[in-house]
Amino acid sequence: MAEYMLLLHENPSGFEGLSPDEIQKVIGEYVAWRSSLAENGRLAGGKKLRDEGGRWLTKENGKVRVIDGPFSEANEVIGGFFLINAADYDEAVEISRSCPHLVYGGRIELREVEPTG
Repeated sequence: MAEYMLLLHENPSGFEGLSPDEIQKVIGEYVAWRSSLAENGRLAGGKKLRDEGGRWLTKENGKVRVIDGPFSEANEVIGGFFLINAADYDEAVEISRSCPHLVYGGRIELREVEPTG
């Protein structure tokens, strides 16, 4: 069984304006989805990334340049990821279809993890 990463792309302001109760509902949907994956032996990992902060690193003229980011003005950020187990891309897509991230206007980038070691 292969591992696939679901990179959760989202608009950083996508959840603005939701009440605390609405935010808790959204969180509950992600927790339930994650728990379902775990119960079925499909969850290999996952984390929510902080909304602000981070750094971008590039190399220019032989020197590493570090830039603060991403910023809330960005149209899209990666808000988190899940790592799942699936037989192939078709199964990984089927598992991903039920992710609540799609319900809330997010986009999922699905990538197979290259085995190492």
